[in-house]
Amino acid sequence: MVFFSSFGQEQSIGVLRDHKVKRVTFSHHLGKYNVQADASIIGTLNSQQFIEVELVGGKLALKYNTIPQGKFSRITIVASGNGAIAIKSKSPIIRERQYQDHFEISVVNGRMSIVNKVSMENYLCGVIESEGGGGRHAEYYKVQAVMSRTYALRNKSRHRKEGFGLCEGVHCQAYHNMLKYTPEIRTAVRETKDDVLVNRKKRLVTTYFSANCGGEVCDASHVWNNSVPHVESFIDTFCIHTRQATWTKRIPQTQFRNFLVKQYGYPVYDSIMAEQMYSFDQENRKAFYIHPCLGIPLRDLRKEFKLKSTFFSAHPEGNQVVLEGRGFGHGVGLCQEGAMNMAKNKFTYRQIAEFYFSGVSVKKYSKL
Repeated sequence: MVFFSSFGQEQSIGVLRDHKVKRVTFSHHLGKYNVQADASIIGTLNSQQFIEVELVGGKLALKYNTIPQGKFSRITIVASGNGAIAIKSKSPIIRERQYQDHFEISVVNGRMSIVNKVSMENYLCGVIESEGGGGRHAEYYKVQAVMSRTYALRNKSRHRKEGFGLCEGVHCQAYHNMLKYTPEIRTAVRETKDDVLVNRKKRLVTTYFSANCGGEVCDASHVWNNSVPHVESFIDTFCIHTRQATWTKRIPQTQFRNFLVKQYGYPVYDSIMAEQMYSFDQENRKAFYIHPCLGIPLRDLRKEFKLKSTFFSAHPEGNQVVLEGRGFGHGVGLCQEGAMNMAKNKFTYRQIAEFYFSGVSVKKYSKL
């Protein structure tokens, strides 16, 4: 039996979940690894060594440096110390990724399942770089670390039935690589070690973020129908002059009209309503287009026409409807560009977190 090294708050992350992976290689990137298949010790992975795993008839066919080793139910790749593995899917072809710590490969419901067993620190570093990129202020990275840690701990069993805790996609938190380019992120993760966001009852809170709220944070009920405690709508002036604060999109009126009529039975034969079809003012955030009685959620328009946000106004111009929008993303919770500006203006990560999430505080998870 394989025993993974002991890590504080080790995470179990399903990777390459958006692809039905059938054949994948695991090659050495950093450190040293030991490979085990069921009860058999296969060997080590050092520089220039690799294994190939292929899903064949419900089993995992394993090659070690091109030499067939047999078919197995479970393969484990265990780091000896600080290590990293390069993963590359050959069927389908997927760009190479690098992840730290350990791996477990198995077959679940007829699909190859690849799980990264990773320390909380290494996981958060990968998430923050995947979500926010480089070149940010230290306090911004710190607030991202606290939010991502809170999310990971609050949702650590979200994919329990699939054999892991969290996935690597936006369904959970983007985790597309190990930390590669931004050492400041690791510093931020370490300086906020064990910090989480809690409510007055000392319970972990729900955390959301989007790229730019457009000057007004969105109420969660506008996006997911249900309100979320501590995630409320309010004016945010920190992001209104940033690069993703405004946008414009033009849509043919016939395309716009057909969607409203087909999907929602828009009353085009009512002369007053027909005149209002392409005119909509949204000075403050709303949940529905024109009027709630029409039952046209703005989130549906965003999805159909691939809009940057639901925060837009509309007016007719020639044979088009012109949407003048604000923000990028769902707008719920922390506004990333607003938080970046706050960090530049010397707000601390605690102040930033408490600005975007009402009634919360930063506490040590181990002391809850």
